Amino acid sequence: MAGTGAKAAVVWLASVAPDPEACREEWERNPRGIALLPAGKRWDVLIVPGELGYPTLDVITRLIDRPGPVLADFGDSRMGFFVPPGTAARWVGTGIRGVGRGAWIVVPRPGSTVGGVRWLIPPDGSGVLTDATLLELALHEAAAARGSRDGR
Repeated sequence: MAGTGAKAAVVWLASVAPDPEACREEWERNPRGIALLPAGKRWDVLIVPGELGYPTLDVITRLIDRPGPVLADFGDSRMGFFVPPGTAARWVGTGIRGVGRGAWIVVPRPGSTVGGVRWLIPPDGSGVLTDATLLELALHEAAAARGSRDGR
């Protein structure tokens, strides 16, 4: 596995799997593999439409050096921002889906793209997540900028 950051990221992600060791071993055997991992333990995921997610990510990366992990799905139609556990249960936002306790997400091995699912911001293994308040503010700024470009 390339680099210690990728190894730490695999360990961090696999730690929530029902069998963390089996998850890590599968990713070692198949670097292009995916895992179905439970949300709500170490992170929740807020899924944002891609047309809003990319400008939101631009806002966040202008404000902080290291946002939490971010996934993009097939055709960039959706993006998943990793946020602290419990965020999904409290989130109220039109068009944004919260994935938390009791739900599962498809996660590619860090450093790989599988079936169009890829890391825009891969985890580094440190446990850094995007602050939900910062994400909300960035979403508002991105939506407002988008609205002004659309003449709204």
